[in-house]
Amino acid sequence: MITAEQSNTDNIYIREVSSESDLEESLRTVKTSFLTVAKDFNLTEKDNPSNPAFTNITKLKEMKVNGVKMYGLYVGIKQKGFVAIEKANDEIFYMERLAVHPTSRHKGYGRNLIDFVVEYAKQNGGKKVSIGIINENEKLKNWYKKYGFEETGLKKFEHMSFTVCFMEKILL
Repeated sequence: MITAEQSNTDNIYIREVSSESDLEESLRTVKTSFLTVAKDFNLTEKDNPSNPAFTNITKLKEMKVNGVKMYGLYVGIKQKGFVAIEKANDEIFYMERLAVHPTSRHKGYGRNLIDFVVEYAKQNGGKKVSIGIINENEKLKNWYKKYGFEETGLKKFEHMSFTVCFMEKILL
């Protein structure tokens, strides 16, 4: 488990996104990461304006002002991943915008971010971590299942061209 400000021999660490330059770097990480998914599922900003591939710095700043915690996964000084954590209530934490830069995938960074969120939620009294993903993205859905997430429901939103699959991981 990699915790904030703690690093291992590969100089991999997770720390809170705090400065303006951190936010800008995180925006690039999120957009670059989610653009691959947007291309795979033919998502456009017009059809799916809330998709993280089309987010902007104003949206990230709004999230931060609203109490959403943001963390970057770094290898050395380069950000390779990102995740946002929102406390829904005393028991449920939302894991949002989990992103790993396309050139850094398949190295365990996504798992590092999930482990970080789970530990964060536990330390803050959470009983569940909840996510929403593109239901049609079977590869991603199976990846989350591998880490203990289970499907809890499906919903079709008018402003999205896909069905959202809600998943959650019960924390022990």
